[in-house]
Amino acid sequence: MAEITLIWISSRRTYGVPRVHAELRRRGRVVNRKKIERLMRENQIAGCHRRRGRRSLTKQEKAARFAPDLIGRDFTAKQPGERLAGDVTYIPTAEGWLYLAGWIDLATKELIGWSMGAAHDAALVGTALEMARERGGLREGCVVHSDRGGEYTAREFKEKIAEYGYTQSMGRTGSCYDNAVAESHWAVIKTEIGTRLWPDRASARADLFEFIEVFYNRQRIRRYPQWGCYLTPLEARQRYRQRQTLAA
Repeated sequence: MAEITLIWISSRRTYGVPRVHAELRRRGRVVNRKKIERLMRENQIAGCHRRRGRRSLTKQEKAARFAPDLIGRDFTAKQPGERLAGDVTYIPTAEGWLYLAGWIDLATKELIGWSMGAAHDAALVGTALEMARERGGLREGCVVHSDRGGEYTAREFKEKIAEYGYTQSMGRTGSCYDNAVAESHWAVIKTEIGTRLWPDRASARADLFEFIEVFYNRQRIRRYPQWGCYLTPLEARQRYRQRQTLAA
């Protein structure tokens, strides 16, 4: 029970039975999942749950030209840097909204590029893509998938994609499922970070930086069907690199 409690606290009190059980197995502890469920229930330890409902930020520009959907709801990739999914979400503060744009690598599920600002525009998503390019090892022709919001149809952003040699992809209008993986990542972050309203944008920025870079990408485990186990996004990236090294 002490180990369960420490794992739960280390997860920011977010892990439920599946991830607590997986983390115990990662530590070499052979224990029945039903026992974990019973102990957590008896000690009133539970994971957090996502909030329902989402305020959409997608606003199309008039006469915008849309890219074709090259993902087709297949949110997987054979190698890191081949396919990205992006979206913009809003963070409530007493000073007003803080907008968070990000790009998820569909191979590792790592949030490899992100940016924050007081406005959601082409500059915001472009800055996030620049970070992804600098740290993610993006490949020539990398598919950059998003919704049809004005940020992504803007000429400024399209020119940046062309400059980098990537390929733009967009889901259909009014279909959240066409970009479900990006929206799911935002839901996880906004639920598990814990805070619901920040006093100012500066404190929100600091908390989001710590959550994304320290916890989400490096410590939070998730299941990877291709490996058949729970890993952190960083561990998944390392596994891909090891496989590439062996193949070479």
